[in-house]
Amino acid sequence: MYTTFQLACKYIRYYVTAGSGRGHGIHSPFVFQFIQQVLNGKRVHPEFQSIEQLRKVYRNNSEVISVEDFGAGSRVLQSKSRKVSDIARSSLKPQRYAALFYRMIEYYHPQHIVELGTSLGITTSYLALTGIPVYTLEGAPAIANWAQHTFDTLQLKNVRLIQGDFNQRLPELLKKLDTVDWVYIDGNHRKEPTLDYFHQLLERIHDNSILIFDDIHWSKEMEQAWEEIYKHPAVTSSIDLFFIGIVFFRKEFLVKQHYTIRY
Repeated sequence: MYTTFQLACKYIRYYVTAGSGRGHGIHSPFVFQFIQQVLNGKRVHPEFQSIEQLRKVYRNNSEVISVEDFGAGSRVLQSKSRKVSDIARSSLKPQRYAALFYRMIEYYHPQHIVELGTSLGITTSYLALTGIPVYTLEGAPAIANWAQHTFDTLQLKNVRLIQGDFNQRLPELLKKLDTVDWVYIDGNHRKEPTLDYFHQLLERIHDNSILIFDDIHWSKEMEQAWEEIYKHPAVTSSIDLFFIGIVFFRKEFLVKQHYTIRY
């Protein structure tokens, strides 16, 4: 994985060279609408505040749990014994991205949501506020228990938490789903597993499917995975927001489109 300094340098380069976050110079009507209505949207849900209050509680919780890490690990947390507060501070997606996911789902209206990597369930809760069924996978049992506590506290009834190794659980889930509509992949920051998830999901996509990959610039191999993903023939449009990458499969795009947009 890249060091914090290396990642900061990459972010500065991205910020300087990325296209305007206002949509200037974007010729694709679809991407322009995404920027105007979703990326820069203002829609919020009254329960955002409840989720953020819970995030603050977790950031101050010093309880130590044992974490079985199935992925590439953490840039910050190296030990298997971790404080809940440390997980909340280093592993949870910031509110602006969680709220962006909420706006995406509200705008595109998928039938169901799949998340690979539940963590403490904070981002998952934003997804669930849309009222759409959410299937979320978490490998570590102790973290899954905390995520379930999150859903119970917030009284979210439309979340199905699936605990276990993604190599087993994802194929089991996909067998039950005819299609995948909206998927957030934040489970294993290594090239080969990320590409494996992508290819499994490709078997269930349709024209309106949306896949979101987390931490696409986290390491050299994640950048390699991301490049292979957005250049795949099935992907017709892609957006690089630095910390996440979004791919679309709409056949209305006659020419493959790739955008790096400041966010």
